[in-house]
Amino acid sequence: MKKFAVIGLGKFGFHVAKALFEAGNEVIAVDQDKNKIQEIDPYCTEAIVMDATDKEGLNALGLENMDNVIISAGTKISNSILICLHLQELGIKKILAKAVDDDHAKILKKVGATEIIRPEMAMAMRVARKLSTPNILDFIPLAEDYNLLQIDPPRAFIGKTLKELDLRAKYNVYVIAIKELVPENFVLVPPAGFLIKDSDVLMILGKEQDISKIKELK
Repeated sequence: MKKFAVIGLGKFGFHVAKALFEAGNEVIAVDQDKNKIQEIDPYCTEAIVMDATDKEGLNALGLENMDNVIISAGTKISNSILICLHLQELGIKKILAKAVDDDHAKILKKVGATEIIRPEMAMAMRVARKLSTPNILDFIPLAEDYNLLQIDPPRAFIGKTLKELDLRAKYNVYVIAIKELVPENFVLVPPAGFLIKDSDVLMILGKEQDISKIKELK
């Protein structure tokens, strides 16, 4: 189990916190809007009403123990920059920050962000990829009729664990790795309890005739 803090609970922050929590992680959610805190409360370990631009308040949260702190402070660029600066000064090693444009991303990098995410850009790339090569992202032929396929998860996979999908029994294929987009992470030989999200990329190993059944799924 990993530990995450999500600062800012707009649509992006809310869904990131919820997805991380449902994947079995410990999640602290922070926002100054009480309504947003009430909404996220069932989907996180701890929900805190706080102005995250307050450095002393951030320091009191003990975020140095987090595997990653995610900043999603809405469209007010100055807030996210200030929060990122405070986190960097507090010694937080891994800071993932949402940026609204290239200039915002450059500033966030300068003040301590270790990773930048641009949700709109990432979605645009996924849409373009789906349109150009529907479902299939990469196809690597291996020896003895085995192939390695990298795909976006079919709709029927999303929200289910690998144990629930039981792909080995149903399709005679193996999920050997999963690349998570939010936060960016590579999981080699994922556990049975891994919950598939629409932002994940699956690497599937199997024979061509078995993999073809996965390719046909919508």
